[in-house]
Amino acid sequence: MDDKFLKPYNPQACEDAIYERWETSGYFNPDVCVEKGVTKEDAEPYSIVLPPPNVTGVLHIGHAAMLAIEDILVRYHRMNGYRTLWIPGTDHAAIATQARVEKDLQKKEKKTRHDLGREEFLKRVETFAQESHNTIVHQVRKMGSSLDWGREAFTLDETRQQAVHEAFKRFYELGLIVRGDRIVNWDPKGQTVISDDEIVYEERKTMFYTFRYDKDFPIAISTTRPETKVGDTAVAVHPDDKRYKEYIGKEFDAVFCDVPIHVKVIADNSVDPEFGTGALGVTPAHSVADADMAERHGLPTVPVINEYARMTVDGHLKDMKVNAARETIVGWLRTERLMEHEEEITQNVSTAERTGAIIEPLPKLQWFVAVNKPFVLEHSNIPSIESGSTTTLKEIMRASVAPGAIHITPERFEKTYYHWIDNLRDWCISRQIWYGHRIPVWYKGDKLYVGTTAPQGEKWEQDPDTLDTWFSSGLWTFSTLGWPEDTSDLRTYHPTSVLETGYDILFFWIARMILMSGALVGDIPFRDVYMHGLVRDEKGRKMSKSIGNTMDPLDLIAKYGADATRLSLIIGAAAGNDIKLSEQRVKGYKNFSNKLWNISRFVLQYADEVKLDLKTPLHSDDEKLVDELCELAQDVTADLEGFRLYLAGEKLYHYTWHRFADEILEESKAVLAGKDETAKKQRVRLLYDMLVIQLKLLHPFIPFVTEEIWSALPKKDADLLMIARWPDTK
Repeated sequence: MDDKFLKPYNPQACEDAIYERWETSGYFNPDVCVEKGVTKEDAEPYSIVLPPPNVTGVLHIGHAAMLAIEDILVRYHRMNGYRTLWIPGTDHAAIATQARVEKDLQKKEKKTRHDLGREEFLKRVETFAQESHNTIVHQVRKMGSSLDWGREAFTLDETRQQAVHEAFKRFYELGLIVRGDRIVNWDPKGQTVISDDEIVYEERKTMFYTFRYDKDFPIAISTTRPETKVGDTAVAVHPDDKRYKEYIGKEFDAVFCDVPIHVKVIADNSVDPEFGTGALGVTPAHSVADADMAERHGLPTVPVINEYARMTVDGHLKDMKVNAARETIVGWLRTERLMEHEEEITQNVSTAERTGAIIEPLPKLQWFVAVNKPFVLEHSNIPSIESGSTTTLKEIMRASVAPGAIHITPERFEKTYYHWIDNLRDWCISRQIWYGHRIPVWYKGDKLYVGTTAPQGEKWEQDPDTLDTWFSSGLWTFSTLGWPEDTSDLRTYHPTSVLETGYDILFFWIARMILMSGALVGDIPFRDVYMHGLVRDEKGRKMSKSIGNTMDPLDLIAKYGADATRLSLIIGAAAGNDIKLSEQRVKGYKNFSNKLWNISRFVLQYADEVKLDLKTPLHSDDEKLVDELCELAQDVTADLEGFRLYLAGEKLYHYTWHRFADEILEESKAVLAGKDETAKKQRVRLLYDMLVIQLKLLHPFIPFVTEEIWSALPKKDADLLMIARWPDTK
């Protein structure tokens, strides 16, 4: 027996060395597995792309759960002989990364990015991103993740840059990328547009005001934002509302808080007669819904708020911040006796996810992806969409999540996905920041050039904006495989097998990958979506630095080992369900690693003593124990195939500790202490075979301790457990 078993298992002493052994073996690379005969040349491919962590800092416990889940799937399929590829990478996370560097610049040097200039500022951001990347990669390795590091990607590297430019160009040529003046979500603090999905709705108390524009205006309106009413160009009522029928079509002039306005009374079915007074002041420049109404009725648009959330109208409101303007207008309404009612209500306020600023809907000239525009999809493997047929991006997204295409686990999220698609608007993809993929469009006078490279000649100026980060990460499943080049990897591994991520990223990323892959590759990006839940603290609270309840995966690994950390994040965590995590829970699974270590020491001690011979026939009475373990292997295999990782882990935990250790080993002690040498040899052969099977079944879940034990086995079918064959369950 190896001398290592004379001491208790110490994960800190061996995990780094084990990972280095795995990595230097080359077996994380499926091509090496084929080359060395571990995997057959014609083996079925199995591929996962790592959801790329943002290079804004360090990984949190939710990332650790993601890594544990994906590594279990990858190791299981590698041991089953699949041509298994797990691609690593990181995301430049443009808005978040730039905001972080800007914050540090302001705090340490009292400077803004404009003080440095674009080129120098981007150097600072790139340095920060590289340092963060190095930290993240270190953390990923510490979790035991068996990624093919030779294929590592970054959403802003040269290869991905080429893919992004090509994608933009193709979308533009298909008429799916358009430029226009539309209402966007403007972050006045971050000074950029953000997407609908990057808005955080906060429940806040606010005042609901009911008033008239002036004493002669016949209709009272209600709003929470009186400051926008200086930009009203209509009052909308429901066409069946008898209170206002006589006014429909009439136009009125008024001077509202020193600002002349001209409004027309219109009838629109979207107006709720029961809300407020049943009459809605229409502000086309500062509301998406109002802009839609203005387009239907041919109303003018009058912007009254700028990018800094200040008023732009002439008069005493000019240059006021919107909150100050609101107070001024409310005071004026009271003084003029135009205020009819004031009521405090609870309202969902739109805030920017990254800066916390209140969003201002503003009309701006931006680039959009047109999700409802028909185009011809030349090549299609998507069910219900034929090659050469006319379709839309929305139709692609809907058809991709269908029988025979993408399956979502848990299934309840399919309804959420469809609901989101039904309400999806054109996607604004331009951002007013410096870090990221610069929009590949150049201007010279009235001329416009869209291309993958800069135009030749002088006086061409590139669009100053950058692309929404989700545009580049939306290409992730195929850009990481070499697209737009026709590579062997792309032909072999796309569509990928599984996309595993948190359910909170369904719309940000999953939907956009389906959109991009369908339009550009004519196929789904993955066959299965597995969504894990959030990792919460032991009281069920979301982990937050402000609460002080965060748990650092590296701290847990340093104290209890990666295996214990992984198992604590898997057992009890059904797909899509949140899990409560405590340090005590992790400590409990460290005890399981110790138990497995002691079990192995016991079996190997007797294997040495009786000079283990695998040709020794089993006793006929012992075959039922082997059959029982084989049934467990079948159950575990079925659970892994069905994404029931938590059940597989729980069954293995209970079998190894309570059945094998507490019962089978205890019952074996009498035989091993006896004088019947044949019986002893038979029992040791049985225990050794059962230990080997358990090590294989447990390896995807707790790879380090199982690999360390495997290295001490006197007889085994592979040098490394990570490439040993999964127990035959057929």
